This record gives sequence, C-alpha cells and structure tokens, in this order.
Amino acid sequence: MIRIRAAGLSDVGLTRTHNEDCFEIDPGHLAYVVADGMGGHSHGEVASRIAVKAIREFVELTADHDSTWPIAYDSKLKRHSNRLKAAVRIAHDKVLKAIRNDASLAGMGTTVVGLLANKSTAAVAHVGDSRVYRFRDGKLELLTQDHTWVNEQVVAGYLSEDQARAHPLKNVVTRALGGETDVLVDVREFEMVPGDLYLLCSDGLTTMMSDEDIAERLAAKLPPDDLCRSLVRDANARGGLDNVTVVLLSVEEAPEAS
Repeated sequence: MIRIRAAGLSDVGLTRTHNEDCFEIDPGHLAYVVADGMGGHSHGEVASRIAVKAIREFVELTADHDSTWPIAYDSKLKRHSNRLKAAVRIAHDKVLKAIRNDASLAGMGTTVVGLLANKSTAAVAHVGDSRVYRFRDGKLELLTQDHTWVNEQVVAGYLSEDQARAHPLKNVVTRALGGETDVLVDVREFEMVPGDLYLLCSDGLTTMMSDEDIAERLAAKLPPDDLCRSLVRDANARGGLDNVTVVLLSVEEAPEAS
C-alpha cells in the first residue's frame, strides 16, 4: 500500500499584475489539479476557477457511485480514469456556459491537468500545455504532451527541441477548455510506487526552467512544501515572466496497520 503527501503553491510571478492560475489538492479523494487561465484581465482567472471547481465537484459526486456519464464510458480505461476524463469534459462545458451567459467573458479559456489516484493506480488527464512529470530513480519523465502549435511541429520533425524553446509561438495552445464546442482530453494510466515524485505545473514553470533544472531540484529529496517553494523561487529568479503554479506529490510506503 502507498500513501501520498502533497503540497501546492501558486505565485503571480514578477511581470503579471494578477494570477490566472488555480490549483486543487483533495487528499480525501486523491485528486490533484492545475489550471492555467487565458483571456486577459480577470477572465483567465474566471475560467481556471470554474474548471477546477467543476472537476473537484464531479470527482466528489462520483466517489461512491456512478452519475450519468457526460461522455461515452471507455471500457479500455479504469473507472477512476473515466471519472477524471468526464470531469474535465464537464469543466469544459461549464466554461462554455459561462461565456454564453456573459458576453464580457468571450475569449476566455484555460488549460488543465489533473491526476486522480485509486490505490496505487493513477490517471492523468490534460488539455493544453500544463504538464505532469514523474521523478523516479533519479530520472525525470514527462507524462503529458503539450497541446501547442510548436510541439506539433517538433513531433512532425519541422522544429528541434532547442528551436521550440525559443520560438515566438511557443505559447500558442491548440487545445483549451472553452476554446471550441468540443474538446479532446488525453488520458494516461500508470502505476505509482513508493519513492515516486509527481509534479503538476503550469507553463510558468517550464518556460523558465529546463527539464534538467527541474530534475536537479526534485533530486534534493526535500519535503513537498519545500520543493514547491524552491521551484517557484527558481522560476522567478529566472525572470518570472508568467504566473507559476506547482503541485508536488510524494508517494510513500503506507505504514503497517497495528
């Protein structure tokens, strides 16, 4: 058996006037979410808060029983993975509804990444360029794939990784909650083992810090709270050009029941 210790931190950065990121840590349901709002002024903040609230509420609603699924149930995924995927779809619908009800919110949207655990099996669902990393046995692995124009060019072989990092369109996302009538949600399942660290983050971290930098910080084996502070501090030290949000999960061996 395992247990998860989690911490999170969100910071406005050094150049923005307000924070459009939002995050959730729900230890009771083993649910963790980071959303990075877009749309300027307070609109991005509205979108990210709507998304995080919708995901939390649906995860809670379906914890002990099945609700009416807003999407087709995927038999290839475990139940909790379907719950998370459905929660993200509902979040998308609620962002769209808010836009329809208030014309001043037109153009807002949000990226989102969520992790939902069930015993030692975890599901990750994401839309946009917020990320999940796993640090295991001294190695950092990206568990999500950015939904951005630049990343699509890298996958197609038109840009190198180095070119992508400096490209002027690197922050142009191709998927977001609230962007289109429908949304495609990527879902991945994996086993968690004691010693794992999982990092959920907005692109305010990854545009300031390389994967090598992040791996170096996680290798310090600090408590989750200290790791979050270290990552945010380093992102700001490198310029703090965007809001930065991190949620860090430390997977540990559960103590034997006495």
